[in-house]
Amino acid sequence: MEHLRALWLNLLSVLVVAGCVSRTPVAEGPAAGPMATPYSVSISPADFVGVVDNLYFPLLPGTRYIYESQTGEGVERVEVEVLSETREVMGITATIVRDTVTLDGELIEDTFDWFAQDRQGNVWYLREDVSNYENGQLADRAGSWEAGVDGALPGIIMYAVPSAHIGETYRQEYYPGEAEDMADLMSADESVTVPYGPFDDVVQTRDYTPLEPGIEEHKYYAPGIGLIWSEHVGSEEELVLISFMPPGG
Repeated sequence: MEHLRALWLNLLSVLVVAGCVSRTPVAEGPAAGPMATPYSVSISPADFVGVVDNLYFPLLPGTRYIYESQTGEGVERVEVEVLSETREVMGITATIVRDTVTLDGELIEDTFDWFAQDRQGNVWYLREDVSNYENGQLADRAGSWEAGVDGALPGIIMYAVPSAHIGETYRQEYYPGEAEDMADLMSADESVTVPYGPFDDVVQTRDYTPLEPGIEEHKYYAPGIGLIWSEHVGSEEELVLISFMPPGG
């Protein structure tokens, strides 16, 4: 989805994660546009684990997040829940996250995202099932994709050690013409305060897609929490974490 995808709303650089994947080189430089060479990736279910406990993108079943954004159309509220259900994508057991987005209380998006973590600790983005609503009715499912289906390929949403990849450009997802989110890893030592609280050692990324030239977001991920803030570059619109509820909390 655009809110947390451009909500969660991240790899595939010239480096190879030992024993896990092979991938083609990406465009050079933190301000790179679309990949300079055809995108490809090879992953094996044997290289994945059954939990997602990455420090900057932990997905423990039962965790809930609430974000809010003041937009020109009203108050947008994003509620995120890590579900206990799992699903296999490309033979990999994935954790399911549900994102529901409302505008002034009216549902405008209901999305299920699938993530999995490899043995090195990198979190991969494997599937997105989007339902967009208008006036309370399902309008379309634009942006939906599944790795391994119709040419779609997975990407990485968060590195195991972000500080080791500052300045790199990577793909978060790849379904030509539908879902092509990319990111540059900008920093891993930011200090950020949101309504939920203050955080140090925050990872900052620059997120964008060649499908929407000129539009970009800066996202901030706090250790032990995940996404805490997303700001639209060139506007005052931002999405901030207002509530975080760990499992059983």
